[in-house]
Amino acid sequence: MTRRITIALLILYALLTAYPLVSLALGASPMGIMTPITTLAGFTFALLHACQREGWERALRLLALVFGVSLLFESIGVATGWIYGPYHYSDKLGPLFLGLVPILIPVAWFMMSYPSFVIADWLVPADWKRWPRLLAVAAVGGLAMTAWDLVMDPVMVAGGHWVWDTNGAYFGIPLQNYSGWWLTTFTTFALYLLISGKAEKPVEARFDRLAVTSYLVTALGIVAVSLVSGAGALALIGFFAMMPWVAAGWLRMA
Repeated sequence: MTRRITIALLILYALLTAYPLVSLALGASPMGIMTPITTLAGFTFALLHACQREGWERALRLLALVFGVSLLFESIGVATGWIYGPYHYSDKLGPLFLGLVPILIPVAWFMMSYPSFVIADWLVPADWKRWPRLLAVAAVGGLAMTAWDLVMDPVMVAGGHWVWDTNGAYFGIPLQNYSGWWLTTFTTFALYLLISGKAEKPVEARFDRLAVTSYLVTALGIVAVSLVSGAGALALIGFFAMMPWVAAGWLRMA
């Protein structure tokens, strides 16, 4: 029954992700409230999947680490310009933690970092020794996560969700942002694996394909929105940045 709910949540997330694409295709502006609703649907799917894959205790530990590290790093980033570069959030994403970072942001970090972790966990050989594998999973997961931001960040900036206080080299975004994204994800995964170790129960490829599918849904959604919005170059970058992770993860699970 729980797995049926997980699948239903994934389907709901896919339908909600398609909403802005349909709106733009019809010449209408997507309702702003749909961004948090879609994010919460993807987050709920990720958390429920993690609970079944990792166990409730480990899943909540990963959730706490993602929330804690991302909120800490983002708060430092907004307050000082360190980590990602100088930027600030608008009020479009809802209430701000300490007036700095929207509460929705760590929710989005978990929504996307979890499938990135699942993909990395499959791509790094299970028989590696503990420390090399821990570092490799954290590093690969960080790359898979950062691939999303190559297209997501310019789209969200264009939508007025946050503002860069400098004119960066990549669509106005500083390249430091992407090393910061990788560092945030790497830190989270490394801490999680250091504290939790390897899951005792066997991992099911068929069930984990759902997590890869959620990554695919996110990728296709943001690429399609870019394309419909006339940002063809950005859509192309997003496609080639994210689809290899989907393909690699899916093939490893075959």
